Amino acid sequence: MEGCNVLYPIGWDAFGLPTENFAIKTGQHPRVVTQKNIANFRRQLKSLGFSFDWSREVDTTDPGYYKWTQWIFLKLWEKGLAYKTNMPVNWCPSCKVGLANEEVVNGECERCGGTVVQKRRSQWMLRITNYAERLLSDLDTVDYLEKIKAQQRNWIGKSMGAEVDFTLPALDGKTLKVFTTRPDTLFGVTYMVLAPEHPLVAELMGRCSNPDAVKAYIEATARKSDFDRTEGAKEVSGVALEGVTALNPATKKQVPVWIADYVLSTYGTGAIMAVPAHDERDWRFAKKFGLPMIEVVEGGDISKEAYVVTSDEAKVVNSGPLDGLKPSQAIEKMIGIVEKDGYGKASVKFKLRDWVFSRQRYWGEPIPMIDCPKCGWVPLPESELPLKLPDVEHYQTSETGESPLSLMTDWVNTTCPKCGGAAKRETDTMPQWAGSSWYFLRYCDPHNDKELASRDALRFWTPVDWYNGGMEHTVLHLLYSRFWHKFLFDIGVAPTAEPYARRTSHGLILGENNEKMSKSRGNVVNPDEVVKAYGADTLRLYEMFMGPFDQAIPWSTTGLMGMWRFLARLWALSEKIGDGAGESKTLRGVHRTIRDVSERIEAMKFNTAIAALMSLSNDFGELERIPRGEWEIFLKLLLPFAPHIAEEMWEALGHKDLLALAPWPKADPALLVEDTVTLAVQVNGKLRATIVVPRDLPAKEAEAAALAEEGVLRALDGKTPKKIIVVPNRIVNVVA
Repeated sequence: MEGCNVLYPIGWDAFGLPTENFAIKTGQHPRVVTQKNIANFRRQLKSLGFSFDWSREVDTTDPGYYKWTQWIFLKLWEKGLAYKTNMPVNWCPSCKVGLANEEVVNGECERCGGTVVQKRRSQWMLRITNYAERLLSDLDTVDYLEKIKAQQRNWIGKSMGAEVDFTLPALDGKTLKVFTTRPDTLFGVTYMVLAPEHPLVAELMGRCSNPDAVKAYIEATARKSDFDRTEGAKEVSGVALEGVTALNPATKKQVPVWIADYVLSTYGTGAIMAVPAHDERDWRFAKKFGLPMIEVVEGGDISKEAYVVTSDEAKVVNSGPLDGLKPSQAIEKMIGIVEKDGYGKASVKFKLRDWVFSRQRYWGEPIPMIDCPKCGWVPLPESELPLKLPDVEHYQTSETGESPLSLMTDWVNTTCPKCGGAAKRETDTMPQWAGSSWYFLRYCDPHNDKELASRDALRFWTPVDWYNGGMEHTVLHLLYSRFWHKFLFDIGVAPTAEPYARRTSHGLILGENNEKMSKSRGNVVNPDEVVKAYGADTLRLYEMFMGPFDQAIPWSTTGLMGMWRFLARLWALSEKIGDGAGESKTLRGVHRTIRDVSERIEAMKFNTAIAALMSLSNDFGELERIPRGEWEIFLKLLLPFAPHIAEEMWEALGHKDLLALAPWPKADPALLVEDTVTLAVQVNGKLRATIVVPRDLPAKEAEAAALAEEGVLRALDGKTPKKIIVVPNRIVNVVA
């Protein structure tokens, strides 16, 4: 309606856990269930009148689509960004399956509710960390809500500090490397802590005097998830490697070495230097196990709690060459000392970890890699894509936790593309995030079977001008898709460095009981029932009117009825249309509504845009006859919210073409100017009255009107004003 080319597509991100869980439970093939659900959702969306371009519909489970997901993986492998390694994963012993972090809820498996533990498995990984700096810095180039940028920055977690080597005498001078953002606190280190999975622990167990206790603690930790070890930790635990020490390179003193589950092998170097005087976790640990504390920044009472330094006005103490400096000065000086003396260096670390890219499941894109005993991992030739997902009899993982594909021997056993010898296909599948990491590009050219999308189509349509989605996807999905897009930009496929120019978010519709909608709570609203009882436009209007678009709002049947009555009033008003002539009482209101609705749609303030339409409809209701031209403008403004009734009333006016093809109305600036203004009247600087006067009233007339106000007369108390200052259309200031 504004004369722009608009691509408003729809697609189905349909690989994933819920469908596979249903298949395991019922025995129905996930593909059958998926197609049935897509058909139902498509019908519902069409019934609601969404203006999707259905000719561009995509489905991530379609081999014609995931052929290109597999192609992207092969390109990542080709550039050294895909690799396989053994690493700890979230493991559900009950389901015998590895879980992504998002599938672990409060330390429990989302599928069965069982306790999740850590287990080492061979997993495919993507080197998203190679893009960490660009993913962070390029946030400055896009128009995202600040809260979305903050979540991205926090997840990437850039930290600047130093890597420091602590010598381990028990290992003949081997060093334990730690990363710290506070090298100024090195003089306060009183013990070291390693993650139980740290590779040096196995070596140190042979040198400590309590190996059985250490082994038992490692086994106990393996039964905990990362959540239980950090956010969910209810008590401090750890075991000393008795007889093992590390040399503090700053103080030249030996400090004890411990293992504890609050240190994770996947974060930093998997080891920390503990400064209990100034870190809350270290303080609790030191208190429990009677370890010493050394204050190195003055200002707190470390006998009661850790003094966590937040101000640079504090002063460093008990730190030799750093004494008397501010923390920022001490950090800079200590990094210089560390580098000069050769036991460390300045360093930048990211909290972001490489992306775990394989799942031991059936319902996902097959990973197009072949394991050859002679050649190692060999990529499937691009000419053989897509590697289709075969049918299986059972969807449950094997007893050893392998994908159901591992039991498909005819599919698994193949030949090596490189040497021609016997080899096996990879039986892990891609995670549910794979297909959704590039779908927006496929919308530009969805039927292309020669390439992911043509360069011309991508240049025309990308980047995505406006991407609106839920806040639950502003970290992982957003980060993964930005990573893939940047990679595709680097290899010359995508024409832009960022996929989305603008990213906003919507809120959540809660049940009438103010809880998240779910079948188990019995508070789900079926759109089919609402459409049948009240019509699609009533549902559309209510969803946009119920509250701020980015907030969580509970459903209200009463509110729904209000929208139904509003549409009924509009239908009745359509009987009052007349050609009319002369000055209209509502013309200024019509143009103010054009301005308000246009601005509020852009700002996603849909509820107040509808309120403006309601206000104008009330003004129309006071007229004997509604001018036809003004009513047509009203219908254009109504169309995005209630397209069905708007088109019906447009056709009733005798139009042959769709209202959706009509131009969007433009507000006349001259009609937006108010006829009157409110002037503030002050006497000696204090507000004494407000007066409504014609706009651009001459100063002398404004003075007269102000001096006639009762509040002004009382304030003057018979005095003659010494001076009167009139600021046109704003204020009258009387000095007495």
